Amino acid sequence: MIMFISNIVFILLMTEFVLGNFANGLIALVNCHDWIKRPKISLADGILTALAFCRIVMLWAMLISWYVIVYDPTLYNSKVKLLVHVAWTVSNHFSNWLATSLSIFYLLKIANFSSLIFLHLKWRVKSVVLMMMLGTSLFLFFQVAVLSIDEAVQTNEYEGNTTQKTKLRDILHLLNVTLFTLTNFIPFTMSLTSFLLLIFSLCKHLRKMQLNGKGSQDPSTKVHIKVMQTVISFLFLFAIYILALILSVWNSNELQKEPVRMLYDVLLIMYPSIHSCILIWGNRKLTQAFLSFLWQPRCWLKERK
Repeated sequence: MIMFISNIVFILLMTEFVLGNFANGLIALVNCHDWIKRPKISLADGILTALAFCRIVMLWAMLISWYVIVYDPTLYNSKVKLLVHVAWTVSNHFSNWLATSLSIFYLLKIANFSSLIFLHLKWRVKSVVLMMMLGTSLFLFFQVAVLSIDEAVQTNEYEGNTTQKTKLRDILHLLNVTLFTLTNFIPFTMSLTSFLLLIFSLCKHLRKMQLNGKGSQDPSTKVHIKVMQTVISFLFLFAIYILALILSVWNSNELQKEPVRMLYDVLLIMYPSIHSCILIWGNRKLTQAFLSFLWQPRCWLKERK
């Protein structure tokens, strides 16, 4: 029974991994192709492309970590462990913040508020995204520094003063928890705020349409609803991802069991894989590219016949 469950979870894991690489690869290829054809690329396409590359790195870091721990623990020495952890930390950081910046971009581009602060941010949306990405890079610097120090302490655990090293490890653990909270919960809160403001903007727009005696199926309403569907799907998948990360930290002993670890990995990989598929569905250009890709084998078979 355990073997059967392990096989099912393994198939799910591999399916998500292949799907995630395909979806993110498609986003990156389509936008890079457009970038080559035209020197300028829109801010939304730039965010999507960077997000796709980050998520490909993230997926591979997760898969390598899972494979080495489950199937070949002897390869998981201090250098490999640090390299995989740093790759995951960097890709996770940029994945979270790029997805959040996409939510904020949608909010600033679509929502209508008369606030001077909102209008100021709306006119400078590119600067807002750039400053947010640069500002949050400080969290990333501290995360990588803490990871490196923690790995060095673990490597030389039995050398020198054991009491001091225990205290240092406690401090590093506290720093890790704090940075984890900042890196995951702040972007989640910002995306949730963007979603709530989009709802408020839509309600305001619908009231205005009713007062003017117009229908509710105007282009602005449709855009609001489509963007809200994209943002809420991101929030749902991001919430599952954060919950899986928290459970993996608190139930580290359970992760020693292969089926349990694989189940956690399925939940973790769901976020960078499924969300990218939803982003393709929500983007007309990417949807057309995906449909063209599906039609290619059919056209090729017809030509062969």
